[in-house]
Amino acid sequence: MRIRELGIDGAFLVEPKVFPDSRGQFLEVFKQPAFTEAVGHPLTVAQVNCSVSVLGTIRGLHAIHLPGQARYVSCPSGAIRDIVVDIRQGSPTYGRHVVAELSEDNRHVLYLAEGLAHGFAALTEQATVFYLCSSTWSPETSFEVNPLDPDLDLPWPRDREPVLSDKDRAAPSLKEAERLGILPSYADCLARYAELATPDGAPR
Repeated sequence: MRIRELGIDGAFLVEPKVFPDSRGQFLEVFKQPAFTEAVGHPLTVAQVNCSVSVLGTIRGLHAIHLPGQARYVSCPSGAIRDIVVDIRQGSPTYGRHVVAELSEDNRHVLYLAEGLAHGFAALTEQATVFYLCSSTWSPETSFEVNPLDPDLDLPWPRDREPVLSDKDRAAPSLKEAERLGILPSYADCLARYAELATPDGAPR
């Protein structure tokens, strides 16, 4: 298993080793020791989500207020383009994005730390996505940034009209979210990451 950072602090691509044979294939999707060595702390799983999306669907950009929710995202069926956006004010990569294509062919996994936002587009007729989440979701702690924000100019597929939820389509741009005061600070996120690296990793 290879785990490498993607150019934004807290965003990692996991490339499992796949063992094919006449029966099919086997791989380790998650391995705590390898994850802890690469990221600096273990991943605590509090919730596992599954979504199924039709071709052209864009889900996101979604984020959780601190202490936040880290996500470990895989696509066991179909293919998606996942985009992570740094929305942490004060970060050296604030407003930038990284892209990972996850599919049943490459078996790659994306990890994004607390404080980052992400969304994905389905690239196949149907795409199934699993998310291991470090905390449970609640409507009071979640917020959105518009995935079609022209200032972000994210590389979504351009070959068809995107399918979005009403909530995602009405979400504020990054600049509007900044004015609303809903974005996390990079300093607070760094403090959270340091907290997770302590033996108990519990919020204080």
